Amino acid sequence: MASATIHIDPARHVSEVDPRIYSGFTEHMGRCIYGGIYDPDNQHGLSDPKTGLRTDVAAALKDLNVPIYRYPGGNFVSSYRWQDGVGPKENRPRRPELAWLTEESNQFGTDEFMTFCRAMGAEPFICLNMGTGTLEDALAWLEYCNSSANTYYATMRRKNGHEEPYNVKYWSLGNEVWGPWQIGQQSSEDYSKKALQWAKALKLLDPSIKLISCGETGHADWDRVTLRTLAPVVDYHSIHIYTVSQGHHEVNVNGPAAAEKALEITKSLIELAKIEAGLDKDITVCFDEWNVWDPVRAPGEKGAEEHYDLSDALAVASWLNVFVRKADVVKIACIAQSVNVISPIITSPQGLFKQTTYYPLQLFANLMQGTSLDIHVESPSYTEATVPVWVAKLEKYTPDAQKLTKFIDVSAVLSGTAGQESEVRVAIVNRHAQQSFEVPIRVGPTWELVKGAKVKVYEVWSESLKDSNWFNKEKVKTVEREVDFDGSYNVKAHSFQILVHKVTKS
Repeated sequence: MASATIHIDPARHVSEVDPRIYSGFTEHMGRCIYGGIYDPDNQHGLSDPKTGLRTDVAAALKDLNVPIYRYPGGNFVSSYRWQDGVGPKENRPRRPELAWLTEESNQFGTDEFMTFCRAMGAEPFICLNMGTGTLEDALAWLEYCNSSANTYYATMRRKNGHEEPYNVKYWSLGNEVWGPWQIGQQSSEDYSKKALQWAKALKLLDPSIKLISCGETGHADWDRVTLRTLAPVVDYHSIHIYTVSQGHHEVNVNGPAAAEKALEITKSLIELAKIEAGLDKDITVCFDEWNVWDPVRAPGEKGAEEHYDLSDALAVASWLNVFVRKADVVKIACIAQSVNVISPIITSPQGLFKQTTYYPLQLFANLMQGTSLDIHVESPSYTEATVPVWVAKLEKYTPDAQKLTKFIDVSAVLSGTAGQESEVRVAIVNRHAQQSFEVPIRVGPTWELVKGAKVKVYEVWSESLKDSNWFNKEKVKTVEREVDFDGSYNVKAHSFQILVHKVTKS
């Protein structure tokens, strides 16, 4: 058995963990909307007769404690005409859909999305069409959602049966406008000029909204250029990264190292843009698309229905560890997506099952709240290539790379009132496929573990990394127990666990 050590000082704070890092994403792609969250014609009694929302899906999503849902894309938004999706359903036009080469019925639109968000107790987050859309369309959408005036689109909302404004706070200035697959791809300079004018106009109509600039990966020149122009008018900068396995567990579970490095670089680019513009305001990261996704294994144009295994669950836990460790810079993160499409939940007309990735999401969202702690981990590291490959190319075998790819991957939060008995919650992923670790957990120097208190353990593990879940067959799930703690914990090979320790000031 190998050894590793976790050092935790509850007095060393990174930042408060923002609950919005556990947000979701619903796009008109595959079966995310139709047959996923919305299934009004379900023949098995699984849909709310008034709203058409799947009640079993709503219950499973509520357990994930999702604070925000992003909508309607994703690539879909770049040719989406929002006006098609409001008003009497029999009058809504059916349109060709260019992102995923399907047809869009428009039976689910803005008002249905707002109904979904309210049913979930979540805030809506709208991504604007900066491909085929115009500034006039964007202003009309904002007016429809947020205005209480007697103007055209606010009156349209009321005529459609929604008297009160929706007060949508979060508005994104386009999606992946840098990408060649995008309808209306632009250069960073052209996008920045256009987005600046959109931002000014949108803020004139509703100064209370929060705007998100369209970033790339956080480490691209696109991010530098767009931040330099848009920092004065935005509140968040969006970045997207997906990681893939290529059939190799260590590649899969160490992929999130790319996100950690990207966040470090993005933080510096934000600071540089603020210095150059003389700004004194917060700009943080909205990581509004992330996940494990192999587009060869689950092509987007075929619905991207990944069937996740235990290795993928450990990769998702590693992703979430990154967001907790980087709580000072990432304030919103949206897993892509929420139902059926590269999702923790898969439905059929008769029911659903929770994928392996559901359980780390559920544990983080419900337990890893509080103050992110600056921790130190001594552990062997993985030193081979990762995907995205740029991390390995830049840092392979260097100390910095090995810091990001330790086999024992950890985040920790302090939960409770300062000065009183509190809890330190430690999320541990053992990314090694075969090796278990004996892991001493050192807490101090001004805090100590409460003597005699048992430690609660929430564990996600199975014998094989290939184990997965299916309808009525759940191999991978959370197991809860309490254990006596003697200062060290035996972490199984290929496992994820959250340990809840009671601590008090010395």
